[in-house]
Amino acid sequence: MRCPRCKDDNDRVVDSRTSAEGTVIRRRRECLSCFLRYTTYERIEEAALRVVKKSGERVSFDRDRILTGMLRACEKLPVPVEELEMACARVEARVQEEYDREVPSDVVGGLVMEELRSLDQVAYVRFASVYREFRDVSQFLEELSPIMGRKKSKKSKGTGKGEGEGEA
Repeated sequence: MRCPRCKDDNDRVVDSRTSAEGTVIRRRRECLSCFLRYTTYERIEEAALRVVKKSGERVSFDRDRILTGMLRACEKLPVPVEELEMACARVEARVQEEYDREVPSDVVGGLVMEELRSLDQVAYVRFASVYREFRDVSQFLEELSPIMGRKKSKKSKGTGKGEGEGEA
């Protein structure tokens, strides 16, 4: 590997470990010229998967593009980057398992929204608003209503007063 600082290709591996459920090897390296430590990741190169966009255009599946969208949705939110990387790896794994050559973009977007919903509701709504191209507030509220319904039901369950209680 070439050092990101001095561009020399003389380095040594300081530490290696698997991550992302064993599908990635993380290597900690040290440049023997300038002593910079940096991290590299190795993963199996799969057969080229293509994403079919809404317009019909076909583009290469790009894991980094998914991660960038997730990072943008989580901007200024307390979501660790490691959790986003694992979520992105789960999306990629599901797409690779379920599709051979082409996957519709709405499937990829749906998987990303599932992951964001479980990580942070604000990030989920941010991503959904861009991905689904909300045109007005009613579409936004429509997406929020299931989330709001779950919060209300959790609050009512926590009071200890349900239907039929207290009747003798």
